[in-house]
Amino acid sequence: MTRIYSLLFIFCISFSMQSQLLTGENKQFSRADTLRGSLRPERTSFDVLSYTLDIQLDPKQRFLSGFNKIEFRVLEETSKIQLDLFQNMEIDSIVFNKTNLTYQRDENAVFINFETPLKAGTAERLWFYYSGYPVVAKNAPWDGGFVFSEDQQGKPFIAVAVQGTGASLWYPNKDHQSDEPNSADIKVSVPNGLMNVSNGRLIEEIPMDNGYTKWHWRVEHPINNYNITLNVADYAHFEDAYQDLSLDYYVLKENLEKAKQQFQQVKPMMSCFYTKFGEYPFQKDGFKLVETPYLGMEHQSAVAYGNKYQNGYFGNDMSNTGIGLKWDFIIIHESAHEWFGNSISAADIADMWIHESFTAYAESVYVECQFGKKEAITYLYGLRNIIANDRPIIGKYGLNHEGSGDMYYKGANLLNTLRSVIDDDEKWWKLLKQFHETFKYQTIHTRDVIAFYDENTEMNLSPIFDQYLNYTDIPELQLKFEENKALSMRWETDVDHFEMPVEFQNSQERSIKREVIGNEWKSLDMQLEDIQDLAINRFGYYIKIKQVDD
Repeated sequence: MTRIYSLLFIFCISFSMQSQLLTGENKQFSRADTLRGSLRPERTSFDVLSYTLDIQLDPKQRFLSGFNKIEFRVLEETSKIQLDLFQNMEIDSIVFNKTNLTYQRDENAVFINFETPLKAGTAERLWFYYSGYPVVAKNAPWDGGFVFSEDQQGKPFIAVAVQGTGASLWYPNKDHQSDEPNSADIKVSVPNGLMNVSNGRLIEEIPMDNGYTKWHWRVEHPINNYNITLNVADYAHFEDAYQDLSLDYYVLKENLEKAKQQFQQVKPMMSCFYTKFGEYPFQKDGFKLVETPYLGMEHQSAVAYGNKYQNGYFGNDMSNTGIGLKWDFIIIHESAHEWFGNSISAADIADMWIHESFTAYAESVYVECQFGKKEAITYLYGLRNIIANDRPIIGKYGLNHEGSGDMYYKGANLLNTLRSVIDDDEKWWKLLKQFHETFKYQTIHTRDVIAFYDENTEMNLSPIFDQYLNYTDIPELQLKFEENKALSMRWETDVDHFEMPVEFQNSQERSIKREVIGNEWKSLDMQLEDIQDLAINRFGYYIKIKQVDD
């Protein structure tokens, strides 16, 4: 096993990569936050089975209209349910058993009344007709909404991204991550000469009488609300395959040759992720990269790509190591979300670290597959420069609140730390694959993640997760160097009963020591002539180190 060591250091933080919808620690939560983020009887009384979204989009007017047929199973008898649609969108009617239902709007929530209570165990359906001018994003994908752009020929180039903001920005749904439809049909009509690309498989291209063409796509796996998407342009299409998985690419015609070259990264990526995470989870729906007028988004089976056919993150290397310029960030990161975020989903956005930490770590997994472990760990270490340690990674539950943007690379370095704690690469990769296989197609919580790793390692990793996820500070390894040249160590943490191993050596010697350290001082069987001779594995562990006086 390759190990990387360096001399004693005190780690300093410089700046932070912000998450897509970073919310301040002192945010005053509104009624809209509560209505969107909480689970009340109006939501828990039913389970969504499928959506059939059928809309028409007018690019010139930036206007859409249509309906969503929502099929659901009643879990508890109820006379009222909550669906969601942004206030600026008009409700034309809500139809159930050929009868118009009454409803009340409260912020972006829609409370729908049934004259006769719905019985538990029954499967029901309603048609939700609506229209309006959906919100236009100012800076997608960091704020939610539509992006209306043009290609080089002046033809419409349109897409939508709504993670965090909410899918109810543009279509009615039960807008909470805990409930995913098992399937979806997405039908989008656009002017002739344009194409719509959505999630899943293309079922039919239907000419309409009004100068529009309806593009019908079908999703046959569970899907997050925010992942349901549309992409409209005069697209060129080319295809490939990896094993039994279809690979489809939709790009602007002026970028076809560049795309054919850049997208060659997909097959080695699939080879890596199949090995480390398991088979692609949406085989029935296939895999697509779709060019968009914004940077990117993990839309399930229709990954949004806008990185301008260049390596790095829009041509930059966030790790500042040069390693990030060897591959296309958007292809790798957003595609990794197919395993973490799309297949395994957080039930509350307070736990969005489950999406972003594992996916950010997947970047280093790809690096390791392509360039080796040393490069992967160097890449992760370089990313520490954009960790802020400003707020907890976990947000506030039930309030539509995400934690710190550190969920990306503090989270990735947490996972790298756990790999070092487990200290068995064969076991680590087995666990990572088993984690995906255990929870695929499910919505889960932080407690599920911790329980999985505790049970399958037979270790108490809960305090480690707790410190990195729920507190701003990372563990501080305190060193005490006695006059007799004896060395003692302890962890300074917010969490009680914290234990984590440390790997170190006398830099004048070859032997590596590994000791489990707790919150109490522990004397080590190690003599040093000078504290500067102490080398600690700071690449494998994301920690601070501090020498203290007696």
